[in-house]
Amino acid sequence: MTSPLGIIAGGGALPGQVAAAAQAAGRRVFIAGLEGYAEPQVLITYPHRFYRLGAAGAMLRAFREQGCTDLVMIGPVKRPSFLSLRPDAEGAKLLARIGKAAFLGDDGLLAAIVRVLSEEGFKVLGAHEILTDALAPDGLLTRQGPDAQAMADIERGMGVLKVTGGADIGQACVVQQGIVLALETVEGTDAMLSRIPAVARPGPAGVLVKIAKPQQDRRADLPTIGPDTIRHVLDAGLRGVAFEAGGTILAERLHSIEIADKAGIFLIGIRT
Repeated sequence: MTSPLGIIAGGGALPGQVAAAAQAAGRRVFIAGLEGYAEPQVLITYPHRFYRLGAAGAMLRAFREQGCTDLVMIGPVKRPSFLSLRPDAEGAKLLARIGKAAFLGDDGLLAAIVRVLSEEGFKVLGAHEILTDALAPDGLLTRQGPDAQAMADIERGMGVLKVTGGADIGQACVVQQGIVLALETVEGTDAMLSRIPAVARPGPAGVLVKIAKPQQDRRADLPTIGPDTIRHVLDAGLRGVAFEAGGTILAERLHSIEIADKAGIFLIGIRT
């Protein structure tokens, strides 16, 4: 018999979608919702408890009590300061085992968290292993497609992100007419997009490009595009989104495509 799936839930709708997919496959779930990030309305129909981000020991005890051996980490979480983290006793020990990785970029930190969870006897799965149809496909998904300038901007963005991703900096950028208008850092994609109207140039609009980092452990923090992303792209005055085919979670795919088509925005998966 398959053990229950444990879900460490950050923000957004994806934790609930992972839980629904697991239950549809006949698997029980238990969700540890992170206070200040996980949304109560997303978790309400599933067995769950809320925990402080620093209460790692309490979370792991709960997963063990529930019989969970497989874990999924899903949903955005902002990295806290050490002063605000306030780890519990077990959490402090786990933090010590993470060591210097706590001071690295997100990818280095997440890789260390996956390692420590594995050492604790848990198997960490990627959300895409449960949401089996969630990975974005190759090719154009919308009625509107990119023109030659947009394709050149996409190529430029892919090249930039391979360099910055190799340095564990961000998964997204905005390129307009060959110029990088913005690069995602710790603020996240949506906040980056909010800066675009102030720096956009006259002429053909820019493109959001989003790919996984070259060295990234794909069990944690895969790039995600969803309906909210499309709305922010529209608000930013951009004309399309390019993402890594097979390496990006496309949340609520049909709804995302519908919103993009209504707005005249293109969505295209690119093999990197």
